[in-house]
Amino acid sequence: MPAPMTTIPAQLQLADTAVDRYQILPKDEDFVFDFNTATFPMANRKTFPALVGTGVSLAIAEIKGCTMASLHIHPRAAEIFVVLAGRVYTETVPEGGVLDADGKPRVIRTELTANQTTIFPQGSFHAQMNPDCTPALTVAAFASDDPGAALILPQAFTQTDDFVVNSFGGAISVEDLARFRDAIPQGAFFEVEECRKRCGM
Repeated sequence: MPAPMTTIPAQLQLADTAVDRYQILPKDEDFVFDFNTATFPMANRKTFPALVGTGVSLAIAEIKGCTMASLHIHPRAAEIFVVLAGRVYTETVPEGGVLDADGKPRVIRTELTANQTTIFPQGSFHAQMNPDCTPALTVAAFASDDPGAALILPQAFTQTDDFVVNSFGGAISVEDLARFRDAIPQGAFFEVEECRKRCGM
């Protein structure tokens, strides 16, 4: 006998048809996600179960002045990123093998202002930074109801000392690792000190 399903997303995932999903979500309120009251500003299959099976999710974020989103990837989705107010710099590193005119790995750099958008292909390394003293309002839409996120530097430096040192071709020593590990921001967003000084923050 199978174990009982406890979460609504799990029940929705196993529903025989899309029509059956509506019986699991019987209230009209099940189809509303309120970014004003959400504890986490992302509508995905866990926080907004009505998205199960739709192949989409959405995040709204205010990027504070002089703040950067850590270099990250979304392993299960492409992202379309829109700036509604303010200004945001982005950098994207596509998959290996994409080279620029000089034969070096390609980095796509954008400067977005209100009502401009860019795309981060699935699995691409990317980061965003608000270079100004005032907040920027952004929206990110994903081509999956569970896009996932992996922070590149914090996760890379969780490997054993040998793996990290060898990954850098021996350019850093085991003695350097503790200092590097302590200096790497662990959260999804962090403050940019040079910008904060310029803004008097």
